[in-house]
Amino acid sequence: MDVLMPQLGETVTEGTISAWHKKAGNAVEKGEMLLDVETDKVATEITAPVTGVLSSINVPEGDTVDVGTVLAVITVEGEEISDSAVADAQEPATEQSAVAPKAAGLPDKSAGDRLSPAVRRLLSENNLDIADITGSGRDGRVTKQDVLNHIDGGTPSATSTTDSERVPFDRIRKVTADHMVRSKATSPHVLQTIDADFSAVDLVRLARKDEWRAEKGHSLTYLPFVARALCLAIAEFPRVNASVDGDALLLHKSINLAIAVDLNLEGLVAPVVKNAGDLSVSALAEQFNALATKARGDVLSPDDLRGGTYTLSNPGPFGTLFTSPIINQPQVAILSMDAVKKRPVVVESEGADSIEIRPVGLLAHSFDHRAIDGAYSAAFLNKLKTLLEESDWDREF
Repeated sequence: MDVLMPQLGETVTEGTISAWHKKAGNAVEKGEMLLDVETDKVATEITAPVTGVLSSINVPEGDTVDVGTVLAVITVEGEEISDSAVADAQEPATEQSAVAPKAAGLPDKSAGDRLSPAVRRLLSENNLDIADITGSGRDGRVTKQDVLNHIDGGTPSATSTTDSERVPFDRIRKVTADHMVRSKATSPHVLQTIDADFSAVDLVRLARKDEWRAEKGHSLTYLPFVARALCLAIAEFPRVNASVDGDALLLHKSINLAIAVDLNLEGLVAPVVKNAGDLSVSALAEQFNALATKARGDVLSPDDLRGGTYTLSNPGPFGTLFTSPIINQPQVAILSMDAVKKRPVVVESEGADSIEIRPVGLLAHSFDHRAIDGAYSAAFLNKLKTLLEESDWDREF
């Protein structure tokens, strides 16, 4: 059975083999870790799809190949494995290991250490010994956060001796940059912004937040409320939940909501909540937390990154006022929600207006002008604002 380079994200077209955990001729069990693959979106472990013998390794460590490339072949019971096939398959991998310099502090892969590409990179860049770091992951595995915590604890790392330090882009940063440039070149971006009063949301959020944190172990933020309102608005304005296909627009029936997650300020991924339109505020909150935890723990699966139809970005926790997001191709729109802060608001009433202090946040909508026009986007934003300000959030929770 062929082991193929998987599609590790909606727009990912290639991946790099960062580590093989088996050699040609080894027996493998279905679900056993086979290799590590790294793309611009994720570093992930690929497991064996069947039980059998790894009869050939076709792509050595360090090589970058297209999605769909045959990485290896597993022979199942009843099929023949020739000695020459195994020998030929081992040769590229052996040559690769002979010429590649061994990063300082890295354990010999033959020892069976299960380190992600991100961890290996951090160890190499900071000249660390894996033996000095206590792992908090499954079966004592060292995670990226373990290494960062170790560094923060005072372990010295290499620094520049000049006034400036040149920090080369890693592969994730380079391909992310390419993706952003390609998006701006592909879609004629238009930005519209509207403010929303979060008083109705806060009536429910503030009443539940302490109990929620005690029970769930994480905060009840504005994000799931905005996501729920977003899904309700999309139901009335389906053209924002679409992608351009030549001279046509593909309207997606399901709302698969991609949520931008920062990787401890070192990168960005957008895992996807499938069928988000069917979920309540509380269900969305739990899914967002689960995906963010997986992303920062470097354990997102390929399926976690597939199928997004609309993206929601949330720089608000950093106190931002206004953000102009770049569309996540091949989608046609993206919403950024910035910080919700108390502001003076003019409240209109019969007889006399008044000024009240209300929680207010800006919602910024970037859209592809090929797919929709300004009036459509403006009506969509107005609906989103109305839903946030007037919905029965107890019922939606």
